[in-house]
Amino acid sequence: MAAGVGKTYQMLREGQLHAENGHDVVIGYLEPHGRADTAAQAEGLETVPRRRVSYRDSVLEEMDLPGLIKRAPELALIDELAHTNAPGVEHEKRYEDVDDVLAAGIDVFSTVNVQHLESLNDQVAELTGIRVRETIPDVVVGAADEVVLIDITPQSLVERLQAGKVYPTERIQTALNNFFKLENLAALREVALRQVAEEVEAKRIPVDPDAARHGRPGDERLIDKVAPAAVGERLLALITPHAKSQRVVRRAWRSAQRLGAELDVLWVADHEPTEPEREQLDALRRLSSVLGAHLLLEHGDDVAAVAQRVAQDRGTTYLLMGTPSPRGALRRLTQTSLPFRLLELLPGVDLRIVADRTQRAKGDST
Repeated sequence: MAAGVGKTYQMLREGQLHAENGHDVVIGYLEPHGRADTAAQAEGLETVPRRRVSYRDSVLEEMDLPGLIKRAPELALIDELAHTNAPGVEHEKRYEDVDDVLAAGIDVFSTVNVQHLESLNDQVAELTGIRVRETIPDVVVGAADEVVLIDITPQSLVERLQAGKVYPTERIQTALNNFFKLENLAALREVALRQVAEEVEAKRIPVDPDAARHGRPGDERLIDKVAPAAVGERLLALITPHAKSQRVVRRAWRSAQRLGAELDVLWVADHEPTEPEREQLDALRRLSSVLGAHLLLEHGDDVAAVAQRVAQDRGTTYLLMGTPSPRGALRRLTQTSLPFRLLELLPGVDLRIVADRTQRAKGDST
């Protein structure tokens, strides 16, 4: 749910157990953050030395991906899955490094906090007031053979923080006043528990252990496998070239995951986009790509009519849209609102309006 719960410590313990059982285990990258207990847990495990990368008059240390693949252990321990690499190495993100390690036939244990999942970015910002900039696609976690939740109570984590086991003394009070407030940690814990529960629900256990991708002779582990998508379900999210549409896309993607469905994202353009709109479209295109959604751009003056045509062509069963903009009295009297037009044109298609949860406090105060 947050830094300091002990996920790196637990990863190292698991690595030690595998090493004791005769497996070839190395540390590909470790970030102990000065925590003595964590560093002690790494003792006895071989570490692939970091490589030094020059960037803007600074020297940064990154995981040596070629060195790790050349070493070719059975299991690599790679900390901080959501880390962004320094420019000049093979990949922008560490999870892309992990893809290469897996492709080389090396198993990987890694660590990540729930706030780094891309689809939860808006929800985490709403809960904590802090926007996480370093994210990973949800499919990276979804593709894992096993997801382990390291869970402690928010009060226990605060006590660990106060005891200096998470951050240096000079950072403790700032952390307690911001991200590590008890209410933030409680909310993040709930999000983490729900996320893992959804992962379990979305997977099936194969009856044949030999079907496991990384199964070895004598290894009787049962590896989860992603269940097939539900038949006939397909979602369509209506967007506009504005930042608030990212919330709609993320919420739609999470709904699609729960339904085991594909997601299409549609903007109906009635004009050539302005420069700010192009920037927002680029951001929406990147977000759709990260989540595995399909971004569609269609031209037309009638949003409902174009949405109807696209929905029929794509086999849409579920349509999502943001909260409609307020309309003047004359428009309310003379024009049917977009949600009602969509319901009229798309009978049998579920319609969901995605609320902007940041407006709750404003609404409660009036």
